[in-house]
Amino acid sequence: MFCVAPPELEATMNVTKGGLVLFSANSNSSCMELSKKIAERLGVEMGKVQVYQEPDRETRVQIQESVRGKDVFIIQTVSKDVNSTIMELLIMVYACKTSCAKSVTGVIPYFPYSKQCKMRKRGSIVSKLLASMMCKAGLTHLITMDLHQKEIQGFFNIPVDNLRASPFLLQYIQEEIPDYRNAVIVAKSPASAKRAQSFAERLRLGIAVIHGEAQDAESDLVDGRHSPPMVRSAAAIHPSLEIPMLIPKEKPPITVVGDVGGRIAIIVDDIIDDVDSFLAAAETLKERGAYKIFVMATHGLLSSDAPRLIEESAIDEAAAIWVVLRPSAAAKDVVVDAHVHVFRRTCFPASRLSAENVVIVWHLSRTLQAVPRRRDQQ
Repeated sequence: MFCVAPPELEATMNVTKGGLVLFSANSNSSCMELSKKIAERLGVEMGKVQVYQEPDRETRVQIQESVRGKDVFIIQTVSKDVNSTIMELLIMVYACKTSCAKSVTGVIPYFPYSKQCKMRKRGSIVSKLLASMMCKAGLTHLITMDLHQKEIQGFFNIPVDNLRASPFLLQYIQEEIPDYRNAVIVAKSPASAKRAQSFAERLRLGIAVIHGEAQDAESDLVDGRHSPPMVRSAAAIHPSLEIPMLIPKEKPPITVVGDVGGRIAIIVDDIIDDVDSFLAAAETLKERGAYKIFVMATHGLLSSDAPRLIEESAIDEAAAIWVVLRPSAAAKDVVVDAHVHVFRRTCFPASRLSAENVVIVWHLSRTLQAVPRRRDQQ
């Protein structure tokens, strides 16, 4: 696969200014469109690079212009093959480093493996591993959006800009949801309560939290290290050691903390991936009297047949800033680009917001303009 700046883009843009070079890491349609829009906003031309896979599936990168002493920005969006996406980025970063680039900044709207940021029994913290790999490859700065946990920034020993999409989702709620003043912001699990509280305070709305059997699978309760060991006799470990008996965990019956009767329910989260938890939350809210249900998130990964499940569920509308569609029969005709995507039950997929609200282009282009200035001042 090849990733070279289109001729018409080169003809209309200025020569790279200020030592800034902008690369698109793959030929995924959403990545190319995002890269072109950022280049247009910055008034620079796309850097020339070839990214392709050998017949044995090895990734090869060829930088086709000099980057010596320049600030390089590599834009990479997560495709359906997340591991190939990561290798493309790492190899391109390393290629720029060994080509004597002054700095290499990664622009990754959705940071992959961000959900694996905690130790689960005998698992591993994969996002820490990925952060170490990026730094070792030569990345000097990361620009991303709405990390699954803010603490992921601590895995890096380089600066991390964690941009926010909430202003655009708040704007969408205010402009596109009729009678939003009659809405309540819902956290589908206690883990999402902080995000829901932030939305509720900015919109001057109430908040509701779903607690009980439908709680998030990523809760700390699934980590068995917080439980006493599975032994009946303390003597099995040490004759003089007294260990309390293991008390079985019991999830309380599902409860909605807050009033949603006769209200519009707006479920907010950072990722829409496996939608089972959203569907269960929507059914619960319907049973409690909510007459309309919206889902708002930054990243719409939409794994498996998530689009079809959303269409057939009690959810009236789901909106996400960035959408990555996995292979599925229900989603194969969905257009993916850098706009805010809106999915409605009545006509899935319905429409996107206007071009003025290309949130990632706006955010990232402003950040890219600021980064070289910051370095010059240091």
